[in-house]
Parts: sequence; structure tokens; C-alpha cells
Amino acid sequence: MNSHTLALIERMQQGRLHDPFELLGAHPQAPALSANWQIRAWSPTAVEVTLEGRYPMQRVANSACFYVDLTESQYAELPPHYALNWVEIDGAEHRMVSPYSFEPLLGELDLHLFAEGHHWQIYQHMGANITCIDGVEGVQFAVWAPSAERVSVVGDFNGWHGLRHPMRCRGSSGVWELFIPGLQPGDNYKFEIRNNQTGAVFTKTDPYAKAMELRPHTASIICNPDFDWADQAWLEKRQTADWQHQPINIYEVHLGSWQKDDQGQFLNYREIAHRLVDYVQWMGYTHIELLPITEHPFDGSWGYQTSGYYAPTSRFGTPDDFRYFVNHCHQHGIGVFLDWVPAHFPKDSFALARFDGTALYEHQDPRLGEHKDWGTYIFNFGRNEVRNFLIANALYWLEEFHLDGLRVDAVASMLYLDYSRNAGEWIPNIHGGRENLDAIAFMQQLNAEIHSRQPGALVMAEESTSWPMVSRPTWMGGLGFSMKWNMGWMNDTLDYFEKDTIYRPYHHNQLTFSQIYAYSENFVMPLSHDEVVHMKGSLVSKMPGDTWQKMANFRLLMGYQLLNPGKKLLFMGCEFAPWTEWNEDESLPWDLAEQPMHRGAQLLVRDMNHLYQAQAALHQYDFDAKGFSWIDCHDHAQSILSFERHSDNETLVCIFNFTPVPRYGYRIGLPEAGCYQEVINSDSEIYGGSNLGNAGRLYSEPQPWMNRPVSVQMTLPPLGFLVLKKV
Repeated sequence: MNSHTLALIERMQQGRLHDPFELLGAHPQAPALSANWQIRAWSPTAVEVTLEGRYPMQRVANSACFYVDLTESQYAELPPHYALNWVEIDGAEHRMVSPYSFEPLLGELDLHLFAEGHHWQIYQHMGANITCIDGVEGVQFAVWAPSAERVSVVGDFNGWHGLRHPMRCRGSSGVWELFIPGLQPGDNYKFEIRNNQTGAVFTKTDPYAKAMELRPHTASIICNPDFDWADQAWLEKRQTADWQHQPINIYEVHLGSWQKDDQGQFLNYREIAHRLVDYVQWMGYTHIELLPITEHPFDGSWGYQTSGYYAPTSRFGTPDDFRYFVNHCHQHGIGVFLDWVPAHFPKDSFALARFDGTALYEHQDPRLGEHKDWGTYIFNFGRNEVRNFLIANALYWLEEFHLDGLRVDAVASMLYLDYSRNAGEWIPNIHGGRENLDAIAFMQQLNAEIHSRQPGALVMAEESTSWPMVSRPTWMGGLGFSMKWNMGWMNDTLDYFEKDTIYRPYHHNQLTFSQIYAYSENFVMPLSHDEVVHMKGSLVSKMPGDTWQKMANFRLLMGYQLLNPGKKLLFMGCEFAPWTEWNEDESLPWDLAEQPMHRGAQLLVRDMNHLYQAQAALHQYDFDAKGFSWIDCHDHAQSILSFERHSDNETLVCIFNFTPVPRYGYRIGLPEAGCYQEVINSDSEIYGGSNLGNAGRLYSEPQPWMNRPVSVQMTLPPLGFLVLKKV
């Protein structure tokens, strides 16, 4: 054996061999030698190795390298992918086709597109993908680690030994790959990486892992999708849906605490699917939005500190179990959105952080690469492979799991380089500004690709500033999102409702101001999980007054949200007005929904949800000023508001009394003469109110009022609202 080969063996023994194929596998010998080929294998825990059960292999002294010399005819008799038989120290016998008998796997086009940042199916090549090569079944592994000196696949199948399966480096791409025959779904694995500068050796979970172990364990899991979808009719309808003019009413759900079993344990995705869909249908919601179910190690992060971007959390079952969840929702007419977190990721040493020993997915400079408030790293959106990782991930959830859209978390933190930073803690862009140009380009590309490749899929931005054109097309200079959360409306409205009613006349503009900008974006009106955590209290507990007034205020808030223009979102549990804020460790307090006051609140929300779906006036022009007109927005002295909601064929009249004082004989203008039905009265006894109203019907009087041709005198219930429709 020549000196070059011995040097390779020494480097392999040290765990420093960059290209294991240079040593292992079949190698032609010099013409002067009697043998034409030499087959080499590396087996650190073997006492005996045989090639194809016929040719005993010799150990190179003081190493784990075994070899055998073959003549041309002997080599010609070998199968293209030969097997090795070996005996372990404990006497166990094994056989496996050699991974080092295979040619490079990833095509040059795949590597080129990935390096360019435009390979949208990269998850079919990176990570662990079950495949069959030349009739040999196994798993193709690939990982991006450009600053590694060596990368190995380790797992249960090789005793987590870093020198059993070192990978092939694909040149300057920074991608490492290896095909390992015989592995099966359910096998655990990680990547062992040796940094090329420091020599540090560490193991990492697969960034592209399709499944991961249940925390606190962190291994990636080989999986092979095996699910028969039955939602084709839903997907076809979604492609051509006129969603801007249709009802979208979202129930925001944390799967771990919506309901638990009798022992207080998590329900499986399949169990949750049936319970949740039945409830959501009964309540009248159109969509479910899941807090992040991408794998995460810490329950208390609610999924917002993601470690496995391609893996549905194993807390509730397998990826196919999650497919069942989505499929069941679609079969029953319910859409599914996923809360998606591309803004930052945790510093956990087993995951993306300093993945190959360098700042690979994140920026090295903490002024660009860290969120100190959250203790997380920020993605380097200017790096092609990182952008590719994230955009392909978004498409993965839409394509592989049939999701109907994404809610993108913390968009503002991506847009601004000085987000939550003091002077000197951030670096301006090339123009000297605070805008993160790389993040802007990333979001525009993300939205353009989703809308072109997944027609009908929606992308919603949680953006808390006044950044312009968030939900306008990229070709207009916008960010390209479908919709934007209206954080301004939410903050103003909640701040108003928290005030004692005696002070409300002085803050009337907090209710009316949103109409100034209401149609500048496609807005979602959110009352989300963020408003009922961190000592903020539940929605009903924020309200002033005694118990009756708090509940009436809560019903009033629900009506004000559902009757204003914009799509809707409500966090789970809020619908029955619990007194305590949300606790992710416990199931929702469903027993409250059986108590009269809370049952009344729930029924009010239910009836409003169904009204929102049934009445085109409440959803056809959510994003257009012609769907809304004030009747009177100036009665701050009595804290009363009234407006009309319009569709092409109908008009609803909505009146709100934000004080606990009943208003008798209150005159309001009406759009036309006739009889008006009291479609909803939030003070109805069934909702827990005092049953003050107008006996269900009102008849207009020929007296012009408030720029309307006719009017009517009515009774406005205390802390209540009415919805009127001409019959």
C-alpha cells in the first residue's frame, strides 16, 4: 500500500479526511502490480470483514481500514454495488451494500440552482430522502456545511460513530452527500461536523429533517410520506377562489392547549382534527390558523423558536398524522393556515446556530445577527442558500401538506435594521438607511413565488408599523403579501375598551381613526394570542365595570370586530370569555362554556360568525371603501357609533352604544324606507344581556336624518350593539 494511501488512512483515523471516496471504495491499481483493483472499507468496530462473502479483507495495521486486492476478472464478477459482510467485537454479524460504491448523487443543475438561491424543491435533495439507486434501496443524505473539514452521517444504525459514514464534499458548493443503503423510515440520525478552522467536532440535527424526535431528544428521523389525500376538490376550488370578496374568519389555535385528553396529555393530530373541525364548523369559522407546529424544543416558546423548519412537531404525532389533520379540515370545508417564523431562530447548539462552526444561517456580527430581546439569531437574508432554505420551506408546507397559506411572524423585525436596538447597536444599509434591503428582497421573492406556484394560497404579514404597501403586488413596489394584520386597529380598540366608560367620550377617535387608513392595505382584524398573555389578562378581564358590564363590553368588542371591514381572527378560548389569560400548559377552561354568562358570550360570537358568512354586506367589500359608510361617527358625547355595511345587493345597519346607559328614543338615519329586522341584539337574554331592544322590528319614519332620507327612533341597549336589515 503506497504512502499516499497510508496518509489518507491516517487522516481518516484522525477524522480529518475531506473526501472519503479518495480512500474508500474501488480503486484501480498501478499496471505494474499483480492486482488490478483494490477495494477498501472502513469498519472501526469490526474484527473481520469480507467482500461479498467471498473475499476476506485484510486490516491495515493499527487502523480501521480493511482492503482486498482483486484481479480484473474478479472485479468484473462483482455487482456494481458490492456488499460487505462484517463481524462486530460482540460477535454480531452484519451485511450492507457499500455506500462508497455509488457515484455522486446531486446533479450539477441542482447544485447550481441552490447556490443561486432558486431551487424551490431543494428539500427533495437535501436532508434524508428515501430513494432507490440502481435497484438498491436506501437513504440519500445531503447537507450544506461549507466550512466543514468533514461531515458524517451518524445514527442508531452505526452506533453514532463519526467515522463509519463520512460524506462526499461536492466541491465549492459546500454541499456534502452520501447514499446509505438499507436504512428505513424511523431510523434516527444527525450530522457530525468537524470545522475546518478550529477542528471542533459536534453533532447537528438536519436542517431539512422531515421529522424529529420528541423533545427533549433532538435527533432527526428518516421518514417516507405515505398518505392518500382526498382534498382535490378543495384545492381546485381554492385555485380560482375570489378570496378578497369572500368571508375569511380565522380561529387561531395552539394545538397543545386547545384540548387535552382525560389524563392531561396531548391529543394526536388525528384526534384533534375531528374535535376541532366539529367545533369550528359549529362556531362558524372558515379557517384555522395554527401557532407554529414546526418542531421546537421549548414548549414555552409556543413554537416561535423553531429548530426543525421542515418537521411537524412530534408532540402530536407523525408528519402523516398532520397530513390527516389538514385533509380532514379540507374535506369539511375548513382552511388551514400556519404561523411561520422566518425572522429568527434559537441559539440551541444542536440546531441551526453556528451550524458548521461558523455563522452560516445567521450573520456573524451581532448588530445584524442577533435579537437580544428574544435571545435568538437572525437569518442572513442576503445569502442565497439561506433565502433558498426559507422560500423552499414555505413552499414545502404549501405543497407537501396542502396548507392554504402562511401567517408570517414578526415582519417588522425583519424590515428594520434598528428594530428594538439603541444607537450604535445596528449597521445602516448601503444607502445609510435603516431599511433591511436583503429582507425586503427576500419577502418580495417569497410572496412572488408562492402566488405564482400556489394560486389561491394566502400569505399574511404580522407587521406592526406603517410600512407602505405591505399587501400590494411586488410589481407595484409592494412586499407582495395577501393581507396584513391591522395592529393599529387592534391596539386602539383594546385601549379604548379598557377605559372606564366615563372617559370614553374623550377617546372617541380611537374607534373612528382606523377608517382613515382602512383601505390602504388588505387588513385582517386580529384579536390574537399576544393580547391574552404576559400578564395582559384575558379580553373580558381587561374590561371596566362590574361582572355584568365586563361581559357586555366583551360582547360589544366582538361585535365591533366582526362588523368592521376586514377579515377576522380570534384566538381560541376568547369566544367564551374566560377570566384568566391563556396558559399554554393547560387545556382551555371548557367548563366555563357551560356557565350561563360564558355560554351567552360564546353564542353571541357564534351567531356573529354565521352572520358574517351569510351576509355579503359583511365580507364582499372588506378591502374597499364602497363596502362601508358612516351614518354618524360624531356622537362622542354619548359614545355612540353607527355605520352601514354594503354589498352589491344589500345593506346592514350597525349601531353601537359604548356606555352602560340605555338610550331611549335615539334617532338614527336609515338608507331607505321600510321595515327593519333586528338581526342581532347583543343585549338579548340568550347572550346574557338584559333583553333591552326594539321587539325585533323597526319601521322607518319619513323624517330625513344624518344625510339619510328616512330615520327611526329606537332603544339602544347598554354596552350593546344592534344589526338591522331591511326586510
